Amino acid sequence: MSIGKRVKERRKELDLTQVKLSEMIGIAQQSLQRIEDGTTKTTKKINELAKALQCTPEFLQFGVTENINNNVSPGPDIKSTVPLISWVQAGAWSEINEIRECDAERFMCPVNASGKTFALRVQGVSMEPKFYEGDLIFVDPEAECIHGSYVVARLDDNNEATFKQLIIESGHKFLKAANPNWPEQLIPINGNCTLVGKIIFAGKSF
Repeated sequence: MSIGKRVKERRKELDLTQVKLSEMIGIAQQSLQRIEDGTTKTTKKINELAKALQCTPEFLQFGVTENINNNVSPGPDIKSTVPLISWVQAGAWSEINEIRECDAERFMCPVNASGKTFALRVQGVSMEPKFYEGDLIFVDPEAECIHGSYVVARLDDNNEATFKQLIIESGHKFLKAANPNWPEQLIPINGNCTLVGKIIFAGKSF
């Protein structure tokens, strides 16, 4: 379910009109309509929306908790927000389009993470059915990458990246596609490849 659908569903549960909710969070009714119909994929008003809709920001953004009743204990606090620094091609090596962190769109990280954590949005089908195109993946460069971890790896020579599962067999390392129909199931890691970080959370934001 998308942010827009969760906002609309929760608004109706509280018997609020679009006009009333938009007034509560300080935006135009047309802007709220664009959020609900999916035209606007993300919003900087997520905290205001959560407060007005009596739920948590992580529920609206990720749907990770159903504890939206004031009579129940809230889930863990969001510890930080992380920048969406680039698109990553899940299906094959692709160029990282780096931007300044201050210019990046930011997303709330619903799990504990280091200050170096960033988000990427998946493209391609090589990691289906575990991850789908459009999913957000949160990458922590300080988390330990072990056998079975889902990782982002970078080719040092040309600054290209991919998203795969790390396989370690007999001292050798490989990047594995989750999609059983993907033609290149295993990519050997050589000396020119660096593990950028481990995926610590994945979710949908649209």
